[in-house]
Amino acid sequence: MRIAMIGTGYVGLVSGSCFSQFGFTVTCVDKDEEKINALKKGKVPIFEPGLEELVNENMAAERLSFSTDLPGAVNDADAIFISVGTPNRRGDGHADLSYVYAASEEIAHALKGYTVVVTKSTVPVGTGRQVEKIIRELCPNADFDIVSNPEFLREGSAIDDFMRPDRVIIGTDSSRACELMRQLYRVLYLIETPILFTDLETSELIKYASNTFLATKITFINELADLCEKVGADIHDVAKGMGLDGRIGRKYLHPGPGYGGSCFPKDTLALARTAQEVRSPLQIVEAVFEINEKRKKRMAHRIIEACGGSVVDKTIAILGLTFKPNTDDMRDSPALYIVEALISAGAKIKAFDPVGMNEARKVLPSVKYCSDAYDAMDRADAVGIVTEWNEFRSLDLNRVKSLLTNPILVDFRNIYSPKDMVEAGFSYSCIGRSIRKGSV
Repeated sequence: MRIAMIGTGYVGLVSGSCFSQFGFTVTCVDKDEEKINALKKGKVPIFEPGLEELVNENMAAERLSFSTDLPGAVNDADAIFISVGTPNRRGDGHADLSYVYAASEEIAHALKGYTVVVTKSTVPVGTGRQVEKIIRELCPNADFDIVSNPEFLREGSAIDDFMRPDRVIIGTDSSRACELMRQLYRVLYLIETPILFTDLETSELIKYASNTFLATKITFINELADLCEKVGADIHDVAKGMGLDGRIGRKYLHPGPGYGGSCFPKDTLALARTAQEVRSPLQIVEAVFEINEKRKKRMAHRIIEACGGSVVDKTIAILGLTFKPNTDDMRDSPALYIVEALISAGAKIKAFDPVGMNEARKVLPSVKYCSDAYDAMDRADAVGIVTEWNEFRSLDLNRVKSLLTNPILVDFRNIYSPKDMVEAGFSYSCIGRSIRKGSV
């Protein structure tokens, strides 16, 4: 079976590489000639653990190839996956579907024989029907079916998420398409992965509903952390006590500076806008988005307060810039809001991130980027840990204290024990934990 993957962004590249690992012949297509030429040389443009090795292994086995020739890839394909971006360009939450529809038009002109056209991109409800309409109008005699197959890939663990997923969602009205999709995911039946077949609209909504619910859990625990600070409770124990209830679960109950990345901010807003358009507003979702945006903008004040109420002419070290560990993705990262607010308040910023600094330079050009965490903290007036990279979890605290002008550490991810930090002589601030109780 042959697969054409349209788009070599995060989803397309990971999905195409993993399908080739399943044994299928995959051609990944993109209009960006520079990117395609780099991929042909085995150079992966994004940071994702294990992806470069997977790409090169399957290229060597001649199961994976890269091309700018969409018609050539589509002609021989049994399944065509649309994995292009759907950004929020308008700023009002509406997903930009221009890439999806442009790909649909090109696919229509290149179809030969029965083909399943699959939307892998995150798209609003109704997009699959529109893709079907575009292809049908441009090529009335084409033999094809439309399928929605949303991705649930977490940056930093995307390969494992694809190979051993919690579930696979397949939306289609066609039994013929169902059978082809079963063959594509046949290897997952062997590990008893739940595979849910539903209609197009339901499949599209499941993706948005899933991301929005996770964003809601994060926002809830963040607001609860603020309450813990006021009443003297410990948010970690609260979260643990909640998570032991099987109806709630432990995952995504980790307090911090707010969620970011390429999915949660965009998808929560897009779902809210869809609901508004059909006059069935999701007020919880609207509140989640607004609360999270305000939270990220507020976080810099924790550093300002820790520095005595002013950071004018002070140097602040920021450890971690990406929205989460194990990725170089800076999109909607809390660090963007924190750094920009600190600069506006008069601070100078030194920063270090294990893999995200090349991307950070594009959006935070006035920051001084350092060779490692200790270089960033050298002669800084305070340090903020924004992203919980593993290498920040075991810093030499004596060395940190000797490097800082003042032993001020603001821990936005709660990776250190308040008791240990106070005993080590730090002025320590964290999220939702009481310092006076010496919680661990």
